[in-house]
Parts: sequence; structure tokens; C-alpha cells
Amino acid sequence: MAKLLLKDEVYAVVGAAMEIHREKGFGFAEPVYQECMEIELADRRIPMEAQKEMSIFYKNRKLKKGYVADFVTHGKVIVELKALDKLTSREESQVINYLKSSDLEVAVLINFGAPSLEWKRIVLTSRPVEAIDLQSKIIGVNSRNSRTQL
Repeated sequence: MAKLLLKDEVYAVVGAAMEIHREKGFGFAEPVYQECMEIELADRRIPMEAQKEMSIFYKNRKLKKGYVADFVTHGKVIVELKALDKLTSREESQVINYLKSSDLEVAVLINFGAPSLEWKRIVLTSRPVEAIDLQSKIIGVNSRNSRTQL
């Protein structure tokens, strides 16, 4: 069986999110979960940058407008938090665009707004998709300009 990209790193982030959801439940605003996640990641000694500013380029020119990822953990994984009734393709598209704008290949989209924690592992890579994570929906991208749902 092929290995998933950054499997252990994603597992660690999702574990932290599960602890927060177990402790706080659902119904709080997103900033509450962001602060809880910062505490939980630090307590678990997971390397992270909170509110990481990331640049967007067009024709090799840096745009004035960038975006802010909720977290980048391990220097490799974008973590985007939401507190919604349910995740939609809109939130997935947001994270895919974050990956397109960076040199990173893996992101985790986490929703604290539902009774059960909802999370999706999203991969954008020029490498062949190596495996399917049965615990989440992966968007495998075989080129940076097309996407395939697995």
C-alpha cells in the first residue's frame, strides 16, 4: 500500500482538533476554535505558525492582496478552520486556492460547527496521487491546473 503525503503530520493536527471538539463541542464562533487550536498545537509541541500571511502571484508578480492561512503546521501543512453547519465545495475551493498559491501540497480543512467534527484532507500535487484516505475526502490533483475527486 502506498504512503499518504504527510500522513503523520495530518494525523497529529486532526487529533488536536478532535480533542478541542471533545472539550468545547460545537456552536462557538471560529475565532474561539482558532485560539483553542493554537493552545492545543502548542501543548502537543506541533510546530506551527498561526495566522500565516501568504502571498499570491500573477505572471510572476506579487499581488498586493494576499491571504492569511489559519495555521501552517510542520512548515508543510495548511490548516483552515471553519465553524459552519457543514462544509461545502466553497470551503474546499478556498483551501485548494491556498495550495495553488503556495509551494505546499497538503491542507486540512476542519469544521467545528457540526455536532461531529468534520475534516477533509486535501492534496494538490504534481506527483501521482498515491492513495485514498478513507477517513476523509481527498481532492487529488495530478497537475496544478486540474482536479479529480477520489
